[in-house]
Amino acid sequence: MSSSEGTFCLVVHSHLPWLPHHGSWPVGEEWLYQAWAHSYLPVLDLLRRFADEGKRDVLTLGVTPVLAAQLDDPYSLRSFHDWLGHWQLRARQASTLWGHDPLLRELGAREYRTATSAIEEFETRWRHGFSPILRSFVDDGTIELLGGPLAHPFQPLLDERIRSFALRGGLDDTELRVGTRPSGIWAPECGYEPGMETGYAAAGVQRFLVDGPSLHGNTAAARTVGDSDVVCFGRDLEVTYRVWSPKAGYPGHSAYRDFHTWDHEVGLKPSRVTGKQVPPWEKAPYDPALAADTLRSHVKDFVDTVVSRLRSLRASEEREPLVVAAYDTELFGHWWHEGPAWLEGVLRALPEAGVRVTTLGGALEAGHLGGRVDLPASSWGSGKDWRVWDGEQVADMVTANAALQERLLSLPGSAGRDLVADQAVTEAMLALSSDWAFMVTKDSAADYARRRASVHTERFDELATLLRGGHRDRAHDLARRFRADDLPFGRLDARDLQRKESP
Repeated sequence: MSSSEGTFCLVVHSHLPWLPHHGSWPVGEEWLYQAWAHSYLPVLDLLRRFADEGKRDVLTLGVTPVLAAQLDDPYSLRSFHDWLGHWQLRARQASTLWGHDPLLRELGAREYRTATSAIEEFETRWRHGFSPILRSFVDDGTIELLGGPLAHPFQPLLDERIRSFALRGGLDDTELRVGTRPSGIWAPECGYEPGMETGYAAAGVQRFLVDGPSLHGNTAAARTVGDSDVVCFGRDLEVTYRVWSPKAGYPGHSAYRDFHTWDHEVGLKPSRVTGKQVPPWEKAPYDPALAADTLRSHVKDFVDTVVSRLRSLRASEEREPLVVAAYDTELFGHWWHEGPAWLEGVLRALPEAGVRVTTLGGALEAGHLGGRVDLPASSWGSGKDWRVWDGEQVADMVTANAALQERLLSLPGSAGRDLVADQAVTEAMLALSSDWAFMVTKDSAADYARRRASVHTERFDELATLLRGGHRDRAHDLARRFRADDLPFGRLDARDLQRKESP
């Protein structure tokens, strides 16, 4: 498809840490089920509409192995089905309790209809989990799929052998679930240190994402990294921050549904943002019609922003320009109630404005490849460096994780497949998730995050100690007990940690 303005790539990154069996409210399984109901179901529904229309290369979707594992897990599937039923009952109760206000009464009815529709969708299409659904979109070319390392570790802080093991294991896991090995990855937290492209090339990774400042804002084309053929794409912050900016992003508009204000009697959100300084008890009732009007204006604003940015880049670059906008999938619906409708509106309006909409692979096929670049150490976190994951607030966790990696690399080997060693490595992978340091640095459920990192480290050490002491029977009993809670990666083989070293 030719375009008059340029090329736009939307990249959405889907990730949650392993949550089944590790608490429920306010963090834990409730987090998973809210994101599942309010983001994953509606985003996949809009992709299905595009697929049914025969549209291809709609967007680039990152799905971390640890999230896919949860959405395929039998326990999670059963528990989420129960959660959907409770949502439906809570919505029915809200319709009664909110009956004094016409807006709230209709909101309760609308919530009930949405919950009922979600149950029907889940019972019809999700009986065999997430992966068959995802596979259909990959196979018919609706999306490009990005993979990643097993449990979303901050890769620059990993020993190269563990980094290689986690990445290869994650790509293997995705290939097993979807039938296709991703050629691109979303590097967790966009974390990078010079030389990582060598490991990417060895694992068969052809492209990955970095944040715009890593390229000094020069994101109008993909670049080959270092002396490799691996390509990086930079997130265009001028465009991306129109949506998700802590100061002026769309989700904070007064007309949109307020994420933070709950009616705890029914566990639903009855209010609109109203104003950033307005206390919860003074917020106005949510008005879907008002939100829809605002949404249309924000779709138009974003399209105008993309077109303006492309024209500016064309003038300065003297070539057909590229804009890449990247977000967490959980923004659309979970954090921003109106997000899925905005997403669909933008994806339909951009081609009408003369913008080619495609995937990262499609952008390369269209010729959006610039020259070679040497990237600095970077991330997409605060300061665009590593401070969120190795700063003063998490210094003790960094030290503990470094020591854990040393113990992991000295885990006794086995000639055959070993359930105990496999589970020990699984616990170490979960302990090294980047989410725990992020939550501590941002003071978002920090106690939960510290507890999770500690629990998985302790489980690793219990198993490793029994292995080293030759207590096989006790080790197997303990491993089987831990597997009841933590079995995201059934294919994981501890022996690969020794035989698949980074070059």
